[in-house]
Amino acid sequence: MKSYFSKISCVAVSILLGSVFCLSNLAFAEGEDTTSTTEELMKAATSISISPVSKVLQLEPDKVYDDSFEVANNGNENMKFEVYASPYSYTFSEEENSYKLGFSRENSYTQITRWITFKDVNGDYVTKPQFVAEPNGSVVVHYRITTPSSIPAGGQYAVLFAHTLSESTTASGIKTEASPGLVVYGRSEGETISTSEISSLDLVKKESDEGGKNIIVGSAKVKNTGNVDFMAYGVLRATGLFGQTYYETPSSQGRISVIPESELVVTDKWEDLPYFGIFNVSWTVYTIDGEEVISRLFVIMPLPIVLLTILLLTIITIWIIIAVRKRKERRSRYSI
Repeated sequence: MKSYFSKISCVAVSILLGSVFCLSNLAFAEGEDTTSTTEELMKAATSISISPVSKVLQLEPDKVYDDSFEVANNGNENMKFEVYASPYSYTFSEEENSYKLGFSRENSYTQITRWITFKDVNGDYVTKPQFVAEPNGSVVVHYRITTPSSIPAGGQYAVLFAHTLSESTTASGIKTEASPGLVVYGRSEGETISTSEISSLDLVKKESDEGGKNIIVGSAKVKNTGNVDFMAYGVLRATGLFGQTYYETPSSQGRISVIPESELVVTDKWEDLPYFGIFNVSWTVYTIDGEEVISRLFVIMPLPIVLLTILLLTIITIWIIIAVRKRKERRSRYSI
């Protein structure tokens, strides 16, 4: 089960890094018009790529691990770039009240960053070498992980970035820099603790962001209280009164990688609600060491039907009250 979660973790987070890192480092030239076309943005984001995008290692104290990755230049000009290692963690955003990928926060699970060096063009191992890739060419970058005699137990996480170095900008003022990254997942010797906490489990009906349309949303916070990463995911399931399934989270739904000392949100939503019906909806969140579930009954009615129902109930209630009063009046007459 642990190896399954590790493989899924590598794929999910690596795809995220492969797409997000390239787009997150576009630097705009100061004092110039930053209006840009889609073509320019895509060119800036896709001029460099890295392969592979993840690596899983079993680490032992006082060892040397040598490996490599390939950096490709997909553009039509020489590309200068530098490589370096950064901590892989999550940072909390007070403004957005959520966790985001962070590459500067060090803790006991990012010590591997200090153990990584790269082979430069002279054959020396340094922390931040530079290279040049020819148009439509590639460069093989060799890196080395040298572990100390004492290392923390559990997971070790780092990102090996290949960052383009460009002094030129496009006609619209975009500096074409990008930073794809390779995620290193280290597993060091010692006691492995795989534990988690699920909180804020919620299942609500709300309006969609577009407005005017109801959706049912399941959400929960998952915290990693252990010392190794794991995958977390949720399954939203809606059934009718007679057991027929109207919605179930597809198996292809993305899972999130939760690294130690982080808390992330798992969520899913049922958007294509029928126009009318009564549904039993369950929201189950799965982690490395368990699951939690919440279920609720939802009544879906369009506003005209709701108003009509209220009107009919009001009429029926008044009719019953009148009928009861008339019956009492008849009885009082006969009793005299």
